[in-house]
Amino acid sequence: MSCCYLSRNYRDTDGAGNKAKTDIESIMREMGFRNVGFRQTTCKHVVAAFFITLAGVVKAPFCLHRGDILFLQYPLKKYFAFVCNMAHLRGAKVVTVIHDLGSFRRRKLTIDQEKRRLDHSDYIIAHNDAMRRWLEEHGSKAKLGTLEIFDYLSDTYNTANPDAEKPYGVLYAGGLGSRRSPFIYDWINGLDAGGGAYNINLYGAAFETDKITNSGRLKYMGFVKSDQLISTAQGDFGLVWGGLSTDSCTGDWGEYLKYNNPHKTSLYLRCGLPVIIWSQAALADFITRNNVGFLIDSLQQLDEKLSMLTEAEYSEMRNNARRICGQISAGYYFRKAASKAMEEL
Repeated sequence: MSCCYLSRNYRDTDGAGNKAKTDIESIMREMGFRNVGFRQTTCKHVVAAFFITLAGVVKAPFCLHRGDILFLQYPLKKYFAFVCNMAHLRGAKVVTVIHDLGSFRRRKLTIDQEKRRLDHSDYIIAHNDAMRRWLEEHGSKAKLGTLEIFDYLSDTYNTANPDAEKPYGVLYAGGLGSRRSPFIYDWINGLDAGGGAYNINLYGAAFETDKITNSGRLKYMGFVKSDQLISTAQGDFGLVWGGLSTDSCTGDWGEYLKYNNPHKTSLYLRCGLPVIIWSQAALADFITRNNVGFLIDSLQQLDEKLSMLTEAEYSEMRNNARRICGQISAGYYFRKAASKAMEEL
């Protein structure tokens, strides 16, 4: 018996989704897993990328043996059911590592369609307990485990020593377009220009400066690649928020926070920053359990919460964030989840 994975072509590795997948491939290689596809590539040409991945998918079943455990990263689009079926015909088991559920944010699948796809798995590694419960409630036939949080590999570290003086710097990194993240503009424009307990340090592309009427507490840093952000991040906290409103995480993006592990949470922790997160987010339990930040119901609470935070409380959160940073930089969480899956099978 051996543990295997199927590498593929990634048209870019800067986006959060592909970064998470290539990190897991790296961890699996370090764990001694055998690649049954072709080597990982980063071809950007659409047609060539399609055929590179297809060739690996066709090759994979012939490299599997009875008793092998094949780890697949989901979604694998139209190939997923085929690879699972061929693996089972060869006498192998399939562990599915979920990255995204198409029936949620993008609505590309119905819940029933997604369930039928995932039922080809023998074991599923869900993001967290909330996603695991969702799978159970929808009749998942596979054994279920959880990742807890995504690991984040990088050769760089943030060596800054913050003075924890107010106003704090609240860092937000991500897509900044008003269609995807309209809350950003209401948040910035709604701040008291006279000052408060924090300022905003904004990182990302597609920021629409013409929609900003109040920039007194804003510092726009532009788009910065993740490795550079890790080493140069300016801020004392990272914010995890999404959706349409500053009062609550609403809309498809906000609703998805109740079930998924946003990769930006791992990025902030990899920067050594404590995290501020919506109280109903699936990762809220991880943040409070490890004391690496705090929860809010609304962005309107930030000034009050941060004004009451003591230097000792912040220092403890920062030290805990650095501890978690060490774990996610070593692939601790995937190694733990994969080991449990192998034991179960």
